[in-house]
Amino acid sequence: MWNYPIEENLLYKFGKYAKVAGIIFILLGIVGIVYPVFMTMATVAFISWLMLLAGVSAGYFTWLSNRNDWLGWLKAVILVGVALFILFYPLSGAATVGLLLSIYFFMDAFAGFGLASTMHPSKGWWIWLLNALLSLGLGFIFIAGWPFSSLYLVGLFVGISLFFDGIALFFTGSLFQKINR
Repeated sequence: MWNYPIEENLLYKFGKYAKVAGIIFILLGIVGIVYPVFMTMATVAFISWLMLLAGVSAGYFTWLSNRNDWLGWLKAVILVGVALFILFYPLSGAATVGLLLSIYFFMDAFAGFGLASTMHPSKGWWIWLLNALLSLGLGFIFIAGWPFSSLYLVGLFVGISLFFDGIALFFTGSLFQKINR
């Protein structure tokens, strides 16, 4: 992922902003762990609004580029329809988002294993390995209880993932700032 050696000024800037992002992620993770249903509903609402915006944008650009493109219109209608369904039926949306999040956790684990492999044997590689193992475990746990436990697991697992991503970012930011000194 990263090619070594990296410019020292870039390392310092990354370290500084990674620490700030890490703190924000840690705080959001704590909210998700303490209030999992709230985090589930916030996640579902966020995703549905993004889908709604994507559908409206797809329709707008289809209108501008080729009004006879039925696939462009189909994409826009599907995105808007699914977004509205999730907004009006958030519990069904939570189950759907839960399935998508289990896929996310598996992909996050894959990325974490890749980053740990790239950083090995440098200092701090093990924190990304731990993060990857945690994401892999969360993906398996979520699949085992789906869809019944989606209401609280989505928020809880998003919170846990954000918390540990925040710790990994903060640790890596601190490490990069120490390297630059």
